[in-house]
Amino acid sequence: MKAKKLFSMILTGVMAVSLLAGCGSETDSAQENTSEETAQTEDQAETDTEDTAGGSSGNVLIVYYSATGNTETAANYIADATGGTLFELEPAEPYTDEDLNYNDENSRVSREHEDESLQDVELVSTTVEGFDEYDTVFIGYPIWWGEAAWPVNQFVENNDFTGKTVIPFATSASSGFGESGQLLADMAGTGDWQEGMRFGSSPDEAEVQEWIDGLGL
Repeated sequence: MKAKKLFSMILTGVMAVSLLAGCGSETDSAQENTSEETAQTEDQAETDTEDTAGGSSGNVLIVYYSATGNTETAANYIADATGGTLFELEPAEPYTDEDLNYNDENSRVSREHEDESLQDVELVSTTVEGFDEYDTVFIGYPIWWGEAAWPVNQFVENNDFTGKTVIPFATSASSGFGESGQLLADMAGTGDWQEGMRFGSSPDEAEVQEWIDGLGL
């Protein structure tokens, strides 16, 4: 009897050890799986964060000329809404307040308006690094005499918009958008030019956001 009891106790101990070993193995396996899942989740979270932080910056470019800061404000709102990259067009000879006096027939803009040969305004640069990588290009400007302010002309003429969606936008205290976008499209000769948008002299961020949302970028 004692031998049987001893054998039974030994058998019970062996089974218990085997059971614990099995449980330990399952626990280790579960921990490994959990660690792998956590790592995968963290990797995905990093990817999602990078995508969100980058927004559409990889394929959206916002090019603009701003005479008094209004178009720059709108351009910044568009950049915030799209995650796009900003590129300011700067005349080699900057416009002064006197130059921008539309009521003075002898001011620079008035003379340029009367003589189209003066509207080929030289820019500091028309070259955007990595321009070919952008799929969507916004082009912003103030409205001058119903047209796009001519400092944008040289940029439009000097770049190839083939394969790009081009979206013009403008700011003006009173003038409408008119044919300013179409005239630029004709000047460019390339690109898929969309209907543009005109904002007031004090662009509203909510209005800009609503417009961007409607574009479905």
